[in-house]
Amino acid sequence: METTKIKWMIKKDLLTLWRHKIQVASLILFPIMMIALCGWGMGGTVEHTPVIIVKQTSGPITDQAINAIKSDITYDVKDIVDDVQQAKDKVDNGDVRAAIILSSNFEDDATRNAVLYIDSSDQLTTQTLVPKTEMIFASLSEEVGLSQVSSNTTTNPITSTVQTIKLQVNKIYGDIDYIDFLLPGVLAMSTFMSSMMTMGNSIAGERERGELARLFMTPTGISTVLTGKIISQLIREMMMAFILVFSAILLFNVVINGSLLLLFLVIFTSTLCFVGFGMMFSATAKTQEDYIQVVLPIAMPMMFICGVFFPTETMPWILQKIAYFLPLTYANDAFRAVMLKGAGIEAVAIDLLILLGFTLIFFVVGVSRFNRDI
Repeated sequence: METTKIKWMIKKDLLTLWRHKIQVASLILFPIMMIALCGWGMGGTVEHTPVIIVKQTSGPITDQAINAIKSDITYDVKDIVDDVQQAKDKVDNGDVRAAIILSSNFEDDATRNAVLYIDSSDQLTTQTLVPKTEMIFASLSEEVGLSQVSSNTTTNPITSTVQTIKLQVNKIYGDIDYIDFLLPGVLAMSTFMSSMMTMGNSIAGERERGELARLFMTPTGISTVLTGKIISQLIREMMMAFILVFSAILLFNVVINGSLLLLFLVIFTSTLCFVGFGMMFSATAKTQEDYIQVVLPIAMPMMFICGVFFPTETMPWILQKIAYFLPLTYANDAFRAVMLKGAGIEAVAIDLLILLGFTLIFFVVGVSRFNRDI
């Protein structure tokens, strides 16, 4: 082996890397970002879950229950109301994750009970909230029972144990299997990642291979080229998305609770947005490698921030705020609403409008920055 020439080859490759500042920055920042997001996204605990409390009576035991819930970091009590239906509507609309309903006779020994009305479409939150709530009311029951025994010597300790607070758990979407919870997020993420990679090959890759230059030697405008590529990518990604959905139905008996027509609309809108996202970054990329180095540090962290695998509540608050500025968050929310909750168009209309807004921005920026002469 020619040691000197090997050294020169290594030097050449490292100098080439150094000249591509984008690749150098990605090489340094991408691993740090991924390990940080893995730690925050996959190792966090569910805290500050938005809930609402229904208080239908007043008394020391009611106050004790409310204070116990407020003092636990698992909950973020958004409001205390006296209307049961109002609280349930807030859960149904997604304003809060759960409603803790204290009965109208909560101060009465014979009929003291509570209901946890919870949105079970978020599996990890449900798995945390249900046992935590059961533990709080079990502890409260024990305290109430002991206080009754100490204040009334004629009370039988066994009887006081029976007179505990009965907690009923009402999961409004039933018990959700993990595959049911995971599929909407995987569908959104797969569509997003596939759109990113294929748009890089379709524009940046063809530019690197000289195919775009030869194409523009013909009497063909930029709008014609981009429109053709966008439509072809839409067809490709829509086919992939429906193959993924029907494969999950056939292999794992996944149930789609909502309208297939509405699901088609959500897939179409999300795909259009993601294709625009890829086009915006590939518009000025000189090579496909440059495109990948720019897109990966943006695209990969989205799966942790946008709630694909784990709820955003497990992350630091700054990442929760960043999630609102990422299109995958709204695609993921719309997919879960239709597939898990059976939601109608009115429930996902805001998500779709936001995705269309992102799409408009991506296309305007992409077309304005597109350079046919690179």
